[in-house]
Amino acid sequence: MNTIQSLSQLLAAGQASSVELCQDYLARIQTRNPELNAFITVDPERTLAEARAADARRAAGQAGMLTGVPIAHKDIFCAEGWLTTCGSKMLSNFVSPYDAHVIEQFKAAGMPCLGKTNMDEFAMGSSNETSFYGPVKNPWDTSRVPGGSSGGSAACVAGGLAPAATGTDTGGSIRQPAALTGITGLKPTYGVVSRYGMIAFASSLDQGGPMARTAEDCALLLNVMAGFDPRDSTSLERAKEDYTRELTPTPGARPLAGLKIGLPREFFAEGMSADTARAVEDAIAQLKGLGAETVEVGLPNSRLSVAAYYVLAPAEASSNLSRFDGVRYGYRTPEYEDLTDMYEKTRAEGFGAEVKRRIMIGTYVLSHGYYDAYYIQAQRLRRLIADDFTEAFKSCDVILGPTAPSTAFKLGEKADDPVQMYLSDIYTIAVNLAGLPGMSLPCGFDGQGLPIGMQLIGNYFSEAKMLGVAHQYQLATDWHQHRPALSEEKGVRS
Repeated sequence: MNTIQSLSQLLAAGQASSVELCQDYLARIQTRNPELNAFITVDPERTLAEARAADARRAAGQAGMLTGVPIAHKDIFCAEGWLTTCGSKMLSNFVSPYDAHVIEQFKAAGMPCLGKTNMDEFAMGSSNETSFYGPVKNPWDTSRVPGGSSGGSAACVAGGLAPAATGTDTGGSIRQPAALTGITGLKPTYGVVSRYGMIAFASSLDQGGPMARTAEDCALLLNVMAGFDPRDSTSLERAKEDYTRELTPTPGARPLAGLKIGLPREFFAEGMSADTARAVEDAIAQLKGLGAETVEVGLPNSRLSVAAYYVLAPAEASSNLSRFDGVRYGYRTPEYEDLTDMYEKTRAEGFGAEVKRRIMIGTYVLSHGYYDAYYIQAQRLRRLIADDFTEAFKSCDVILGPTAPSTAFKLGEKADDPVQMYLSDIYTIAVNLAGLPGMSLPCGFDGQGLPIGMQLIGNYFSEAKMLGVAHQYQLATDWHQHRPALSEEKGVRS
């Protein structure tokens, strides 16, 4: 299994060069991407130039642990010299003149970029079907969705096209696709990862995070991504921390002794598929076997999180996306009569149906006469949801539940029913509203052989603890080691 950790060890031992690793992954991308559609942009010359620079650093004794390990980036992160589209026709010709903070961090670590991954347009979607560049396919079954909006990042890791990728999570967009493709994905506490250069959807909810095969890999990647950035007013000025510090195996057969896991009664009610319920219950039993205790907790307002989210997120989107008007950058309609006509045609032609839907909803809830009735009420509910978590964490260390109510659904199955699509994130949205960290890790398969994800939710800034729990679970199980048949191909060194 080609993890970040194993590839780092290969490079350190001199058994492979960064150029060789990148060449192998680029060959896989060339062969498999036409089927998966996980990448929007690939630039082999640029990738190999970065790989050669990484090899030079290693030869000079200036390499860090991740120097030379390749990574893919969600096409929501601005990267200097790279086409940066956000999955939209509106930015289909935009080449970024600067790097996002996250991209700067990975460049500084010496990790070559394999390319920019496909995504739901402006991160609006739960299936990766709203992209201007076409839907991404799930490597486990290419007739099914990989989840969204970070579906391209999830599919490229699950399908063996990259060892890791960046994603963003506004309402579950790292965790839900991680669950549907059988990988591990982490959404940090809001403000831990800078949003500078990350094209905004909903500014008070968006958060970047890592997607990889294991909790250990996610911890290594978060060490790179996290950090204060004065260019982002919501970036938290905190001391750097080592997110791998709780990964050290605890001596004895019960490494999680003393850990209290909260089980929200609302997460185990109606709505979850029988296969998902079984897999999550088995995971709970496994964690108990490792020494953890379980306690029932209540999140009574979480049932209203989807309603609150789909007032707040579109409101912020309607504001953020007003900058895309054809004047300064991006797509501009080729024929127009005057400035107003240019605005209208550019936005009508440049945005897809789901983006238009959310802009209209957001503009409506912010309009005179409806602001107090909808937007302010949703903000109040957001506070109540956060308070529920605060109360729950008084009696537990982490909260556990399903990541998604079911496994990957068929392409097109929910495309004509926005409400059913929105309910795909019913277990993840509350975490974003509260600004908490959360992660998804594989915990089983359904009767059709599709992966099932388990969600862990931590208190503020408890990423290291959450990753430690996930790591112990992955040491005791092998769900994260299963790979779709599509990814089983010789080439990438192991």
